[in-house]
Amino acid sequence: MVNVKIKLRKEEDFDRFLSLHNFEVGELGNGVYRVAREDELPVYVSINESNLYFEVDLGNVASFADAEFYFKILDLNTEIQPVSFGINNTNTNDPRLVLVESREGGDLNDDELLSVFDALELAVDRAEELLTAKMKD
Repeated sequence: MVNVKIKLRKEEDFDRFLSLHNFEVGELGNGVYRVAREDELPVYVSINESNLYFEVDLGNVASFADAEFYFKILDLNTEIQPVSFGINNTNTNDPRLVLVESREGGDLNDDELLSVFDALELAVDRAEELLTAKMKD
Protein backbone atom coordinates (compact mmCIF):
# COMPACT_ATOMS: atom_id res chain seq x y z
CA MET A 1 0.00 0.00 0.00
CA VAL A 2 1.25 3.47 -0.87
CA ASN A 3 1.70 5.79 2.10
CA VAL A 4 -0.19 9.01 1.35
CA LYS A 5 0.22 11.95 3.73
CA ILE A 6 -2.42 14.63 4.00
CA LYS A 7 -1.43 18.06 5.27
CA LEU A 8 -4.23 19.77 7.20
CA ARG A 9 -4.68 23.47 7.72
CA LYS A 10 -7.19 24.84 10.19
CA GLU A 11 -7.50 28.03 12.17
CA GLU A 12 -7.20 28.06 15.94
CA ASP A 13 -7.18 30.82 18.54
CA PHE A 14 -3.67 31.74 19.71
CA ASP A 15 -4.15 30.81 23.37
CA ARG A 16 -6.08 27.61 22.65
CA PHE A 17 -3.47 26.46 20.12
CA LEU A 18 -0.66 26.92 22.64
CA SER A 19 -2.65 25.23 25.41
CA LEU A 20 -3.16 22.23 23.14
CA HIS A 21 0.65 22.08 22.78
CA ASN A 22 1.28 21.95 26.56
CA PHE A 23 1.90 25.65 27.15
CA GLU A 24 0.36 27.56 30.05
CA VAL A 25 -1.15 30.74 28.65
CA GLY A 26 -2.31 33.74 30.67
CA GLU A 27 -3.80 36.88 29.18
CA LEU A 28 -2.37 39.97 30.88
CA GLY A 29 -4.49 42.52 28.99
CA ASN A 30 -3.91 44.90 26.08
CA GLY A 31 -3.01 42.02 23.77
CA VAL A 32 -0.19 40.74 26.01
CA TYR A 33 0.10 37.08 26.99
CA ARG A 34 2.38 35.22 29.38
CA VAL A 35 3.29 31.85 27.86
CA ALA A 36 5.23 29.19 29.77
CA ARG A 37 6.17 25.56 29.26
CA GLU A 38 7.48 23.23 31.97
CA ASP A 39 10.55 24.72 33.69
CA GLU A 40 11.35 27.29 31.00
CA LEU A 41 11.38 31.05 31.51
CA PRO A 42 8.08 32.65 30.53
CA VAL A 43 7.69 34.27 27.14
CA TYR A 44 5.69 37.49 26.96
CA VAL A 45 3.86 37.82 23.66
CA SER A 46 2.40 41.12 22.54
CA ILE A 47 -0.09 40.87 19.70
CA ASN A 48 -1.19 43.88 17.71
CA GLU A 49 -3.07 44.18 14.43
CA SER A 50 -0.50 42.47 12.25
CA ASN A 51 2.50 41.45 14.37
CA LEU A 52 3.48 39.21 17.24
CA TYR A 53 6.36 40.37 19.44
CA PHE A 54 8.01 37.77 21.71
CA GLU A 55 10.20 38.67 24.70
CA VAL A 56 11.99 36.68 27.41
CA ASP A 57 13.28 38.67 30.38
CA LEU A 58 16.76 37.51 31.42
CA GLY A 59 17.12 40.08 34.21
CA ASN A 60 19.05 43.19 35.07
CA VAL A 61 22.73 42.88 34.19
CA ALA A 62 23.79 46.47 34.91
CA SER A 63 25.68 45.54 38.08
CA PHE A 64 28.15 43.25 36.31
CA ALA A 65 27.93 43.94 32.59
CA ASP A 66 31.05 45.38 31.00
CA ALA A 67 32.31 45.87 27.45
CA GLU A 68 33.49 42.26 27.24
CA PHE A 69 30.07 40.97 28.34
CA TYR A 70 28.24 43.09 25.76
CA PHE A 71 30.69 41.95 23.08
CA LYS A 72 29.91 38.33 23.93
CA ILE A 73 26.18 39.05 23.83
CA LEU A 74 26.52 40.62 20.38
CA ASP A 75 28.64 37.70 19.23
CA LEU A 76 25.99 35.24 20.47
CA ASN A 77 23.39 37.07 18.36
CA THR A 78 24.94 35.49 15.29
CA GLU A 79 24.47 32.01 16.78
CA ILE A 80 20.93 32.19 18.17
CA GLN A 81 19.03 33.36 15.11
CA PRO A 82 16.16 34.03 14.53
CA VAL A 83 15.94 35.47 18.07
CA SER A 84 18.28 38.14 19.34
CA PHE A 85 19.44 39.83 22.52
CA GLY A 86 18.28 43.32 23.33
CA ILE A 87 17.95 45.76 26.19
CA ASN A 88 14.46 46.66 27.37
CA ASN A 89 14.64 50.22 28.70
CA THR A 90 10.92 50.62 29.37
CA ASN A 91 11.86 51.34 32.98
CA THR A 92 15.01 53.46 32.74
CA ASN A 93 15.87 52.65 36.37
CA ASP A 94 15.83 48.92 35.64
CA PRO A 95 17.16 48.09 32.15
CA ARG A 96 16.62 44.41 31.36
CA LEU A 97 18.55 42.00 29.16
CA VAL A 98 15.95 40.32 26.95
CA LEU A 99 15.64 37.88 24.09
CA VAL A 100 13.30 39.08 21.36
CA GLU A 101 11.68 37.85 18.18
CA SER A 102 8.82 39.11 16.05
CA ARG A 103 6.61 37.62 13.38
CA GLU A 104 3.93 38.86 11.05
CA GLY A 105 0.69 37.48 12.36
CA GLY A 106 -1.51 37.52 9.29
CA ASP A 107 -0.86 33.95 8.15
CA LEU A 108 1.26 32.17 10.74
CA ASN A 109 1.26 28.38 10.61
CA ASP A 110 1.67 26.01 13.55
CA ASP A 111 5.28 25.07 12.78
CA GLU A 112 6.32 28.73 12.54
CA LEU A 113 4.77 29.62 15.88
CA LEU A 114 6.14 26.59 17.72
CA SER A 115 9.59 27.14 16.22
CA VAL A 116 9.75 30.59 17.84
CA PHE A 117 9.29 29.05 21.28
CA ASP A 118 11.87 26.35 20.52
CA ALA A 119 14.37 28.99 19.33
CA LEU A 120 13.77 31.11 22.43
CA GLU A 121 14.33 28.10 24.71
CA LEU A 122 17.61 27.26 22.97
CA ALA A 123 18.71 30.90 23.19
CA VAL A 124 17.89 30.99 26.91
CA ASP A 125 20.17 27.97 27.38
CA ARG A 126 23.01 29.80 25.61
CA ALA A 127 22.35 32.95 27.64
CA GLU A 128 22.41 30.97 30.88
CA GLU A 129 25.86 29.62 29.98
CA LEU A 130 27.16 33.14 29.41
CA LEU A 131 25.47 34.60 32.50
CA THR A 132 26.69 31.75 34.73
CA ALA A 133 30.26 32.22 33.51
CA LYS A 134 30.03 35.98 34.09
CA MET A 135 28.66 35.54 37.61
CA LYS A 136 31.64 33.29 38.48
CA ASP A 137 34.13 36.02 37.46
